Amino acid sequence: MKFTNYETGGFFDEMFTPEGVPRHGYAALKTRIESLPTGEIEARQAAAEQAFYDLGITFTVYGHTEGTEKIFPFDIIPRIIERTEWEGLERGLKQRIHALNLFIDDVYHEQKIVKDGVVPGELINSAEGYFPECMGIDPPLGVWCHVTGTDLVRDERGEFFVLEDNLRSPSGVSYVLANRRILKRTLPLMFQQSNIRPVDDYPTMLLNMMLEVAPPTAKPTTAAILTPGMYNSAYYEHSYLAMQTGVELVEGRDLIVHDNQVMMRTTKGLKRVDVIYRRVGEDFLDPLVFRPESVLGVKGIMDVFRAGRVTLANAPGTGVADDKVIYAYVPKIIKYYLDEDPILNNVPTYLCSEKKERDHVLANLNKLVVKAANESGGYGMLIGPTATSEQMESFAAAIKARPRNYIAQPIVNLSRAPVLVGDHFEGRHIDFRPYILYGKEIKVMPGGLTRVALVKDSLVVNSSQGGGSKDTWVLD
Repeated sequence: MKFTNYETGGFFDEMFTPEGVPRHGYAALKTRIESLPTGEIEARQAAAEQAFYDLGITFTVYGHTEGTEKIFPFDIIPRIIERTEWEGLERGLKQRIHALNLFIDDVYHEQKIVKDGVVPGELINSAEGYFPECMGIDPPLGVWCHVTGTDLVRDERGEFFVLEDNLRSPSGVSYVLANRRILKRTLPLMFQQSNIRPVDDYPTMLLNMMLEVAPPTAKPTTAAILTPGMYNSAYYEHSYLAMQTGVELVEGRDLIVHDNQVMMRTTKGLKRVDVIYRRVGEDFLDPLVFRPESVLGVKGIMDVFRAGRVTLANAPGTGVADDKVIYAYVPKIIKYYLDEDPILNNVPTYLCSEKKERDHVLANLNKLVVKAANESGGYGMLIGPTATSEQMESFAAAIKARPRNYIAQPIVNLSRAPVLVGDHFEGRHIDFRPYILYGKEIKVMPGGLTRVALVKDSLVVNSSQGGGSKDTWVLD
């Protein structure tokens, strides 16, 4: 199959220049794909999709009448990032996570950044991810955000921007590992011919991070992943990571606080747990501190955490830096704590809590993307150019009712990459979520989740909204 009639469509195309010339890192891939016999690339795409079925690689979509378990859509053409470009992204991500971690620690201690007038205190206090119950906590090594998934987009000029930070329970890394595993089977010769940095050691990186942030008295260390259970949308990922890291997968009912320790019920009795990678939200984590009706968490776990006898990753309270309103202040946060300019820029953002900016947003709803401060997955969002008048009226009313809860951004013409559509290739919009681990030092997985809007012309890449993914190759 040839790329002869492939059109870049006026967007930045990851694979081709506007003149149709393959970018440097893609030249060998193009040659290899075009050398395959007629029908071969379609057959390999079908084989890759079958592998997802066979391996049970799924995610859950709530509210779909035809069933909640979905096979994660996958496109066979990888997204390639060259070494020098990756090095810049890596520096920018490390800088951002370093600053955000200092911000979270400051928020739950002296709040110097508020006293110095850099971030308004009312925005912190009104953030859904801010929990006063976490004030004064000192997690091991001073690390709060152990696992982060930062969403990046590339604009029509080819420049990367940070779209949002995900510091609560960023999902998707299991699909990165599955994509690589399946594409190695599907395009084995390409892997032999290309020097692609591995992602397979992420479980080892995750385990090492967990051991590094364990309480200093925990020898030997026992780690576990806390899941809400099999009906959670990311349960496949929870179980997959537990299997790959060799740690226990537990639910709240498997744990108990005994003698000021978190203990796990086993067939041989109680066993101490020292590090918990939690995939349960703060609201449900400890019914004695947060929601008393929660059955997903562990009674008394926050007291053990505060006493330094268990490490929770990510630490409760990290969501304060996950808020899309706080996102607008991240460049100032980086400057305040590190005295550096951001390496990776934000998308320009209007805060509806500010009257002048709110008036601008309300007057230009048909030109902007409006987002709720604490929604994710493509929900709570208005894409102005494609919205109906009823949708815009509804969002205008919501903004006026709760202005602090909304931000707006100009439309970013997301970069595109080729996807296989029937018997030819078409461009589809993509974004990128690399994963960052913070233990004794900050480490970035060399790759990440490239999400692709499989619906033509759509800018929504989320799997729950019809998106899929590609394998991401970082060339070494």
